[in-house]
Formats: sequence, C-alpha cells, structure tokens
Amino acid sequence: MKSYSLKSLSVYLSLALTLIFVVFLTINFVYHRLWFLCLSVPILLVVTILIVNYILNSLVYNKLKPIYKIVRSIPVSDKKRTQNLTNSIDLINEVHKEVEEWSHYKTEEIKRLRELEKYRKDFLGNVSHELRTPIFNIQGYVLTLLDGGMDDPKINKLYLERTEKSVDRMISIVDDLESITKLEAGELKLNKTKFNIIKLAQEVFDLEEREACEKNIRLRFGKEFDKPILVYADRMKIFDVLRNLIGNGVKYGFKGGYVKVGFYDMLDHIMVEISDNGTGIENDHVHRIFERFYRIDKSRSRKEGGTGLGLAIVKHILEAHEQSIQVKSVPDQGTTFTFTLEK
Repeated sequence: MKSYSLKSLSVYLSLALTLIFVVFLTINFVYHRLWFLCLSVPILLVVTILIVNYILNSLVYNKLKPIYKIVRSIPVSDKKRTQNLTNSIDLINEVHKEVEEWSHYKTEEIKRLRELEKYRKDFLGNVSHELRTPIFNIQGYVLTLLDGGMDDPKINKLYLERTEKSVDRMISIVDDLESITKLEAGELKLNKTKFNIIKLAQEVFDLEEREACEKNIRLRFGKEFDKPILVYADRMKIFDVLRNLIGNGVKYGFKGGYVKVGFYDMLDHIMVEISDNGTGIENDHVHRIFERFYRIDKSRSRKEGGTGLGLAIVKHILEAHEQSIQVKSVPDQGTTFTFTLEK
C-alpha cells in the first residue's frame, strides 16, 4: 500500500468530504425532493465514516504496526487490528505509553551496559596490574641468576625463594579468580552440613594467631558460649568467609587492637558479627569494597599481602547460601561485618 504523509492525508480527506458534500447538495438542488434530503444525510454520514475509517487505517494501523514490532517484537493480529481501529485514540495513547516505557528501558539498558563496560575495563586493568608485579619480580630474579647469580651461594637460594613466593602469589590470584567464576556461574556446588560455627571460628583464630601476636592484636569472642552453635551451611566455604574477614581485621588493625567475633540468635538464623578497632573505611569506599581487586590503599594493601579478591569471594559465597553481608565502618575507629546463616 502506498504510504502517505499526514499532510497529504489531511488534504485528500478534506477534498473527498468537500466533493461528497457538493455532489449531494447539487442533487438535492436539482430535484428539490424532501425524501432525498432526508436520505442523503445518513448516506453522507456512512460514506464519511468509511472514508475516515480508511484514512485512519492507512495512518494509524500501517504506521503504528512497525512501531509495535520494534517496541514489543510481537505481531498485531487481525482481531487486534479491528479492536484498535474502533478506538484509534486509545491505540495512539497506548503506543505512546509503550514507546515511553521502551525508551526508558533502553536508556537504563544502555546505562547498565556502559557501567558493565567500565567495570570490564577496570577489571582487566586490575588483573593485568596484579599479575604484572609478580611476573616482573620473577623476571628480575631469573635474569640475575642467569647473569651469574647461580654461582653465588648467598644469592641463588635467596632469589629462588623469592621467585617461589611470586609464583605462589600468581597461583593464589588465579585460584581466587577461578573460585569467583564458578560461584557466579553456579558451577561450585555447596556441601551443606550441620556444624559448630564457634569451633570453626576458633580454627581461624589458631591460623591467624601468629600474625596477630606480631601486631599485639587480640582475637576473641564477644562472650563465652556454654554450648555449640550449629548452623547449616558449607563448612569449608564459611571457613573461607571467616578467614577473609578475621584476616582483614588483623592485617589492617592497629597494634594493641582486637578482632572480635560474636554470634546472635535470630530465630531461624544465626547472625555472625566480626568487628575490629582498626583503620576503618571511608564512606566513599564502603560500597565498593566487595568489588574484585578494589583496594582502598593500593600500596599498603599489596604490602600486607592478599590478592584483592577476598571480600569479593566472601560476597559470592554468602550469596550462594542465599544470604547477604553488611558492613559498617568509621575511619580510624574500626569496621564491623555482619551476615546470617541458616540454623
């Protein structure tokens, strides 16, 4: 069907109605019959309706159908067409509303894609930066050994040990990235069992005790517990959660400070609270600390060790348990992490 512009359709509609009116007026003038005058009014009305219907069909249906296909990606049936044409104003309003919603959705989608693109660039930059340091260290140690350091017993063993540490750091980064990828993809299945979380926290205390003693940081529970506190979760994964959170409290704590772990009964859940009185986190950084490789003080964080993926892993593990983690922090006063586990 030939496509007409709105201006052309308006002109054709005006000409058609004028012509019909002139024809009926001329006939009535010639014959001067009352019955013909009475009959001409409904005939004129019917003909006008048919013409307007045809024009609106050309304008509304054929013009709006492609919009529906673009916005909704669904065909408009003949029944839908008939219903819509009986109330074209409602159809126009409906399409207007649909286009606005579609435009809003696409705007949000573009915004989200831009954020994902920025996140991807930041992520790739962080990965390359994290791997670059141990790779350059290994390269420097190996070149030194090849340039004659192998023959010096004071150098060869020392540089080989440093090379081993750099390799271990690269392996840790790759392992942590693999863990996050599996958690996000749902490939890492949880092995949920009932276990005593107090005992699990004590195991973490034992592992962190040496570093805590070096900084004179006390590892303690909020209170003494007379009986076990049982939770239903993946024991090894929750061990990783506790070790990351308690370990961070030790790494960034002040000398003479503390890391405290508390447990609170929340009916069908147990709330775990891990707090310290360390360096704390600025408000501008709190909402980003669970991002991969995000570091508040990059130079200090790398000096303290770790891959920069610990809190991201914590977040994904708890999400896999259908739980969430919250954080409250005050700079130079300390940080508190809280999460819940099913009983």
